[in-house]
Amino acid sequence: MAYKYASGKKAFGFCGRCDFRYPLKQLRRIMIKDTLTQLMVCPECWEPSQPQLQTGKFPVNDPQALRDPRPDTSYQVSGLDINGYPASGSRVFQWGWNPIGGASQFDVPLTPNYLSALGQLGQATAV
Repeated sequence: MAYKYASGKKAFGFCGRCDFRYPLKQLRRIMIKDTLTQLMVCPECWEPSQPQLQTGKFPVNDPQALRDPRPDTSYQVSGLDINGYPASGSRVFQWGWNPIGGASQFDVPLTPNYLSALGQLGQATAV
């Protein structure tokens, strides 16, 4: 003979997170990695299962290497400008950091830096 549970119309329970009292029918179980736990929480504390915790559930195929790669022939040499600096080639870039354009003497052969900072102050009138 099977035993039946009480109806629980007036039963209350406590949230497993915030420990506030709620009617037992309002408490919900929490799922972690698509598995129900025994932790029952109130509607304010309940949250759906996090997708970040489901790593490894789906196979991921993310190859990094190319088969039969070809060399890059898009490099264009543009030469030097009138000041003797490299001028806008396809791989010429410059960067600057504290102060802008202040490459140290050890960095010049590796990453030449011909940047110069330009600033301007104006006037503002408050009415």
